[in-house]
Amino acid sequence: MSADAVDGETAARTGTGSDGSYGPDDGILVLEDLTKRFGGLTAVDGLSFAVEREEILGFIGPNGAGKSTTFDCVIGTHPPTSGTVWYDGEDGTGVPAYEMVERGMARTFQSFRPLRDRNVVENVKLGLIRNRLFSTAGLRRETYDRAVALCERVGLGDQLEQTPDELPHAGMLRLELGRALATDPGLLLIDEPFAGLSGVEVADVSKLFLTLREEGITLVVVDHNMRGLLELIDRAIVINFGSKIAEGTPAEIRRDPTVQQAYLGGGGT
Repeated sequence: MSADAVDGETAARTGTGSDGSYGPDDGILVLEDLTKRFGGLTAVDGLSFAVEREEILGFIGPNGAGKSTTFDCVIGTHPPTSGTVWYDGEDGTGVPAYEMVERGMARTFQSFRPLRDRNVVENVKLGLIRNRLFSTAGLRRETYDRAVALCERVGLGDQLEQTPDELPHAGMLRLELGRALATDPGLLLIDEPFAGLSGVEVADVSKLFLTLREEGITLVVVDHNMRGLLELIDRAIVINFGSKIAEGTPAEIRRDPTVQQAYLGGGGT
């Protein structure tokens, strides 16, 4: 690894300011002192970290740690109470979700949200046309072909005509990923992809994530399957009660006593 690469990795872990703070050029996604309160509840508490381009970052924490709320603040579902979100060098703090999608960010959900009355390829095809009213009858052949290519990309090439209800759980996950990829993202926020999957399915989905990274997409992945996640990711950020408690490589996270306490003694996995 070159000196520049080492310096870049150190910056992503610790911030580059003299006080350890982060700036818009420290990664493709940068959070600085992000805080979200709901009344008297602080769900995210002064959270700061940076995500490098084409990195697979694990975002880890026990139930209720603030992971989904952080995703909501990043993509604009909920504006943060304070702090800053930078995406691709631009301030994205409080920007609505549809605009963040237009800028190149996408999110998947653990609770899948397909249109149940449309088949697989139609669900993906709808994601290719945004921000205007349209009729599916008027979509061009080119759009259909792009949708088919996306289905093949996520492993659904043989299930184009099936409805979502006909897909197994792993197939529904792949459909969720296909719909997200239809927006042509540079960054994917992925929520609990391994939930409900067998060991073989986890390995298959992990291969897909690695392929997406090779294609230039950055991934931030939340999951409670610590074994599967730590085998996939380059680096992890661990939070508890809305605050960062650890970050590092999978090996560092495995042996971190603070992380072990958070999972084994502070609320479970």
